[in-house]
Amino acid sequence: MNNVIVVASGKGGTGKSTVCVGLSVALVKQNNRVLLIDCDCGMRGLDLLLDVEEEILFDCSDAVRGNCKPTEAVYRSKNLSELYLMAAPFDTDNEISPSVFAQLVGELKTDYDYVIIDSPAGIGSGFSTAAAPADSALIVTNAEPTSLRGAVKIRRRLLELELENIKLVINRFSEEQFDRLGCYADLDEVIDKAQTQLIALIPNDIRLSAMMQNGVYGLNWSPAVTVFDCLAKRISGEKVPLAYR
Repeated sequence: MNNVIVVASGKGGTGKSTVCVGLSVALVKQNNRVLLIDCDCGMRGLDLLLDVEEEILFDCSDAVRGNCKPTEAVYRSKNLSELYLMAAPFDTDNEISPSVFAQLVGELKTDYDYVIIDSPAGIGSGFSTAAAPADSALIVTNAEPTSLRGAVKIRRRLLELELENIKLVINRFSEEQFDRLGCYADLDEVIDKAQTQLIALIPNDIRLSAMMQNGVYGLNWSPAVTVFDCLAKRISGEKVPLAYR
């Protein structure tokens, strides 16, 4: 089953981790068992978003170094029983090689309907590791020039890694801000610049960020929740229209 998705961005600050959590929650709501893997060594944050930071004893580097069994480095979310997390190490010295990480994910993925990998921003060694076991990729961008330039670089690198199932997620989108910025005539131009098929347009909503930071995502309402539900359905192969509100 092709169920491993890497979520990447060309630059930091696009809201990539928020997309990882939002998509994971939506997939769980659709009766899937989901493993979320934080691959951002030295900058891990998904444990905070899932409210399990006090429980983390082992991370993915411990699993590959034999400090624990791979399953012992997997932690269940407090709010959703079918959402699980494998945390990244705090120390950048514990980066994992692409081949070793691919082997680790290969051992784990049979126990889950989906594995979502949160890649570090950019195209460095951490990105190559995160992408190694992936069957498909989501590129997260904002509708502004520097973010889109990074998205194009990510796409090129994914293609070099022979990963061709690539879709675009435009995050934190505000029609008012987009028009005020005036960099592009319309969203079609943004998509053309990214050279990638659009799969989700997520609205900018400060309430979503607040929910995430409090570790309670999925328990409160936001306009973005509907969009994440639509994204999950589209990833699962359902033919549903693109949602924005």
